[in-house]
Amino acid sequence: MSKPEPLTHDVIVVGAGLAGSWAAMIASQQGVKDVAVLSKIHPLRSHSGAAQGGIAAALGNTRPVPSTGAEGPLEQVPDGSEPSDSLESHIFDTIKGSDWLGDQDAIEIMINDAPRVIYEYEHLGCVFSRTPDGRVNQRRFGGHSAPRACFAADWTGHVLLHTIHEQALRHGVKFYSEWYCMDLIVEDNICRGVVALNILTGEIHTIRAKAVMFGTGGYGRAYKITSNAHANTGDGVAIAYNAGVPLMDMEFVQFHPTGLYKHGILMSEACRGEGGYLVNSQGERFMERYAKAKMELAPRDLVSRSEQQEINEGRGGEADRDAIYLDLRHLGREKILQRLPQVRELAIDFVGTDPIDKLVPIQPTAHYSMGGIPCDASGQVIADAQGTPVVGFYAAGECACISVHGANRLGTNSLLDASVFGRRAGFAIAEFVKGGAQLHPIAGDPAERNRQRVRSRMENPGKESIDKIADALKTTMTINCGVFRDGGKLQIALQDIQRLEERFAHAPIRDKSSRFNTDVLNALETEHLLSFSAVIVAGAIARTECRGAHWRTDHPARDDQNWLKHTLAQRQGEGEPPKLDYKPVNINYEKYPPQERKY
Repeated sequence: MSKPEPLTHDVIVVGAGLAGSWAAMIASQQGVKDVAVLSKIHPLRSHSGAAQGGIAAALGNTRPVPSTGAEGPLEQVPDGSEPSDSLESHIFDTIKGSDWLGDQDAIEIMINDAPRVIYEYEHLGCVFSRTPDGRVNQRRFGGHSAPRACFAADWTGHVLLHTIHEQALRHGVKFYSEWYCMDLIVEDNICRGVVALNILTGEIHTIRAKAVMFGTGGYGRAYKITSNAHANTGDGVAIAYNAGVPLMDMEFVQFHPTGLYKHGILMSEACRGEGGYLVNSQGERFMERYAKAKMELAPRDLVSRSEQQEINEGRGGEADRDAIYLDLRHLGREKILQRLPQVRELAIDFVGTDPIDKLVPIQPTAHYSMGGIPCDASGQVIADAQGTPVVGFYAAGECACISVHGANRLGTNSLLDASVFGRRAGFAIAEFVKGGAQLHPIAGDPAERNRQRVRSRMENPGKESIDKIADALKTTMTINCGVFRDGGKLQIALQDIQRLEERFAHAPIRDKSSRFNTDVLNALETEHLLSFSAVIVAGAIARTECRGAHWRTDHPARDDQNWLKHTLAQRQGEGEPPKLDYKPVNINYEKYPPQERKY
């Protein structure tokens, strides 16, 4: 492969979803002259655009006072909006949803910023659905005590992403479309840039920068049934881990209750927010057994477990009895076409069922990553349990763990998380760069090391199949580290991953070409999947309790005495399991002391 000259930018953002695009836009808007975004797919195909149902904010009685800074005052103004909503209610719902593992200081920041961010979206041109009197419309979502999901039919992520992308372009941000980040350059705890593959040409570049921000999304592709796009292979999480950054709370993986049967493609929670039912093969609305007060609008972890329990006890549907059903028929044709047009198209296209007049078969699907790269509320990446920063390295969105979602994320808080903390990271990066950040020298040739990494796999004489290894990983993660977990199954998953890593060492890249070599991408992605899947399982084995989305049937209770703490996993030598460390959860025991989580 050719050896191009290193590239240089003041700021490199990896990932063009909402978190990355917000950070890039704000940094540029604040006067950083040279901001670039790397995206392994076209920026507008970033997974943020797949979000359907809404973005949360307590708009019922809150209006932001105009401000030009990162922070501005808020005032409470009763305005006749939805009753009984408040910032305080949104904060408590999020803490409760997190099963008290969320850091409460970060949660308060996110919820207090939410109304400001919604109105900023609106002023930038985002087309929200409206109430009859012209206000931003809001719908109910699981675990929320009031209607606070601001939405644009069921295309919410799509319209938010387009809005911020065009603003980033307006402010002069440069986009590298179809460039794949392979490596993070960290020396002496200072981030100095990245190594990236130009997918079109096959050239591998060192890209130096004063600051690097990861907005690389989640890692749902570690599972066989998932709502995640094919691009969501956890690259940023694995790259940071391989560079010596610990990973936090990786054992917490959310399963969404309404993935299309066999496909996992998302039927938005908006379906239930608009009044949809969940029924078993006997036609029962079974959620009355599990969450009588909230029914279908209980938090996702609880609903997914309820569905899986119905399936396990023989009340599932379809030929293999592995499906539950989503019933929208009572909503009527007009409401479905107005509020849920996309989910109707998906049901028709992928399972041949029109929800206007038929039940839609669904099942729990791997959906969201609560864990990731540990950061503070400004996106600054943290290197250890003592809070040491990795200088010049930032993260936000699903690849980051701040932690506002704790053990379980509430629906519509993800777009909010990506927007709020992407925005805040942008201000922090601008302050860092304009405050005299240096372009630090780089030892050796990291691009050449990564060229050799690809060459050695192309020259590998082994006969193993990368595709079969990836499929086997996804199968064991789904069966042994899924909605319900126990120590025996988790040990099987860990042993499977170890054997797959051994097999992967003998798996060659068969396509030897340079231009648009998808075999190279597949090999790199599979390597990343194996890397962080071992962390998920190791953390799950150690955590002998039930909390949020982590449900150990052999330890069927929450254990605050021993496990009210965050997991930190540090990479060890080749073939060794991660070293696990822990740090306390930030809890305001006077305002929000831990309590039993009931719905």
